[in-house]
Amino acid sequence: MPITVWGLAIAQALLATGNILLVAVTALIGKQLASHSALITLPVALQYLGMIIATLPAALLMQKMGRKFGFIVGNCIGLFGIWVALQGLEASSLMHFASGSFLIGMAIGTAQQYRFAALDVCSVKQRPRAISMVMAGDILAAILGPNLAIWSRQWFDGNPFVGAFYGLFILYTLALVLIASLPLAAPIKNTVKQTTRSYRELFKQPLLIAAMASGAIGYAVMVLLMTATPIAMQHDGFPFNNIVWVIQWHVLGMYVPSFFTGNLIRRFSSRTVILWGCIVLALCVLVNVLGSSYWHYLVGLLLLGVGWNFTFIGATHLLTFTYEPAEQGKVQGINEFMVFTAAALGSLLAGVGVDKLGWTWLNLASLPPVIIVAWGIVRLADQRARIREKK
Repeated sequence: MPITVWGLAIAQALLATGNILLVAVTALIGKQLASHSALITLPVALQYLGMIIATLPAALLMQKMGRKFGFIVGNCIGLFGIWVALQGLEASSLMHFASGSFLIGMAIGTAQQYRFAALDVCSVKQRPRAISMVMAGDILAAILGPNLAIWSRQWFDGNPFVGAFYGLFILYTLALVLIASLPLAAPIKNTVKQTTRSYRELFKQPLLIAAMASGAIGYAVMVLLMTATPIAMQHDGFPFNNIVWVIQWHVLGMYVPSFFTGNLIRRFSSRTVILWGCIVLALCVLVNVLGSSYWHYLVGLLLLGVGWNFTFIGATHLLTFTYEPAEQGKVQGINEFMVFTAAALGSLLAGVGVDKLGWTWLNLASLPPVIIVAWGIVRLADQRARIREKK
């Protein structure tokens, strides 16, 4: 496996640690700074908005200027966003802090394309393993992120959240130095001269629609149920430590399978792995509706993580068979836009869903989209794509 893939995996671990750190503190900061309860999640919402807005421009920028240039720009925006957020904390300004959160979201949206950068330096046979290696970097983040959130509270007196953003600044700086030293792929415009298809032509491919639907719906269902779980557990009277333990097992379920998901794709095809992911997501729903004990929540969230891993990595690999080299920025960018828009909707609907539908019916409501994805994958009949995928 090329050294670039290892470097991207480490960079992914650094930035993912920061992402989990943000999950741990951003809503609490919003609660501290907001003048009205409706504004508490404003920083989180703007972070998602930044991710969504950055995806397509970042992909097109990388196609024109190269992966390294795009990732460096994204990291620099993130570092500036951290500085803005710190100014907001010191001034106790929610809007100032939320503006920094928006810029950090743009950096996160750009960094999500590390897995595509890994594909640029690999042969077709190495691609599944390369995707899995980059995603596996998040396992380290699942351990470091929550602990860093706890340790950083002691770094500065006065505000327990300031230290978290200095820690975030260090993580982003290390990732920036690492990315700058990696031999990433050259800009496409310097290596390929080819007419690209329009979006309308691209979306005539059933394979492209299936890949994007698998990634977006799998991500949306995961975010929906993951975000709703702490609310439901708190409603059922579980202590905070139990909630954290369930979420940690969920995160491990999301990323530990990455060590072997690539091998499964290589052996059985990405279509098969996506279908397995849909089955695991359905099992998650089944476990969640059968009871509300601690073990129901833990097993259900663990299955949710594994199901997301299979659908997301499988969809990422399936997407690579839908475009020519000159079209990668266009296709990868719109894919990221769709995925993160779906994730944002899942996050926004979680609280309302638990309140209006209840935990059981919210789970049942998440099942039809999963069934649609499974049906689409089973019906997929692009013979050429199947032949290319087996090469």
